[in-house]
Amino acid sequence: MDSPFDVLGVGPDADDAEVDRAYRRRVIEVHPDQGGSASEFHRVRTAYEQIMSGEVPDPASNGAAAGPGSPDDSDPGAESAGVDDSDAGEDEEAEQEGSRVEYLNYEVLDDHGWDLGDDDLFEKAAEAGLAHEDYGQFLAHPHETLLEAAENRGFAWPYACRGGACANCAVAVFEGEMDTPGDHILPSTMLDSDIRLSCMGGPVSDEMKVVYNVKHLPGLDELRLPPYPFDKARMND
Repeated sequence: MDSPFDVLGVGPDADDAEVDRAYRRRVIEVHPDQGGSASEFHRVRTAYEQIMSGEVPDPASNGAAAGPGSPDDSDPGAESAGVDDSDAGEDEEAEQEGSRVEYLNYEVLDDHGWDLGDDDLFEKAAEAGLAHEDYGQFLAHPHETLLEAAENRGFAWPYACRGGACANCAVAVFEGEMDTPGDHILPSTMLDSDIRLSCMGGPVSDEMKVVYNVKHLPGLDELRLPPYPFDKARMND
């Protein structure tokens, strides 16, 4: 079995900054929108968590962690309808500086007969027993875009260009505020409807409610790109 260092492509002596850079590179490479898979995405996330926590499995002990605790403790699926457990050990000051994001997958609305305009949409979602990838909460850290925050908490939200040149990563802001850099493709009508691009904007309120995966909304279809051919695209390319 590959070690977490092999999964990220770094050496055992890599410092935190190098591990962070490797993780961000690998999580983009294995993202389902880039031809990867959800299982590989979570494998990369788990490797990162193991390295950063010091709980790297010992190959001589059939996968048992070399440090205290179990790698499974950081499984991003554990937060089902609550806050991602990967943030549980952070100090109180860091949590106060972050933004609490409650999220809902647009794709489940039709299944339950819900509408994006329902005032009690998130109340209904909280009571529906949805899978953790479809509904829950996580902490977005300062200076993270919403897309980065989701990925860093173990979620594979849709995207393509990551530079504001398409609507693949669009979210509907149900409650709270996101910053909105000016150089992006969204027309003013979409901004007026509280549609934002998660690859560019980050939360600027203490709490947010967002519906992600809204790229198929009327008016956004023509702004989407095929994800895989644009894996290297960036604004200003």
